Amino acid sequence: MAQNPKFPAALDAAPQIPSDIETNHDEFDYSKRSQWLRAAVLGANDGLVSTASLMMGVGAVRKDIKVMILTGFAGLVAGACSMAIGEFVSVYSQLDIELAQINRDKKRAAAGVSVDPAAAAAGDKETLPNPMQAAVASALAFAMGAIVPLLAASFIREYRVRIAAVAAAAGVALAVFGWLGAVLGRAPVAKSCARVLIGGWTAMAITFGLTKLIGSKGL
Repeated sequence: MAQNPKFPAALDAAPQIPSDIETNHDEFDYSKRSQWLRAAVLGANDGLVSTASLMMGVGAVRKDIKVMILTGFAGLVAGACSMAIGEFVSVYSQLDIELAQINRDKKRAAAGVSVDPAAAAAGDKETLPNPMQAAVASALAFAMGAIVPLLAASFIREYRVRIAAVAAAAGVALAVFGWLGAVLGRAPVAKSCARVLIGGWTAMAITFGLTKLIGSKGL
């Protein structure tokens, strides 16, 4: 067949999609990671910062290693339980809301009222939040963060070296948590690490300083 001169071959050919913007349906949607990633990083970071700050605060007025370790362990247990209970209640409230919406959609569908297909798909049990799973994950994440300063201080008798070891171990762990969150979420690594590290060290410094000040006043 002769080619129509008004329509060159370049226009007849199907447009080519550049390889760098081709849609890959098998590629993982990183936005789906945001919820569990946020909870895991927040729990680990909270466990690390709160326990390290608590240990350094007590260490500012008490040099006894046993007191420091017991304080850190109590902070680990209390914080993990608090995170678990808080996450359980929060996720259970979300579950109740979603179940109530599913029941309303079922009643509307039974009455012959059209229901949004997206809302109907959301009623799949596999997509509903799991309160117990969220509670256990939060508690484990908190404990993983809190164990870092405990291990750093457990085998060091010298007071100044122990304080420095807790601060250094916490700093390394904070940088790792920031890096991990950035890599898994495809976010800028440098900014994430700096933000987490500066925030954690600031919390520890404030706790140490204020406790030292109060202790020096004999309150």
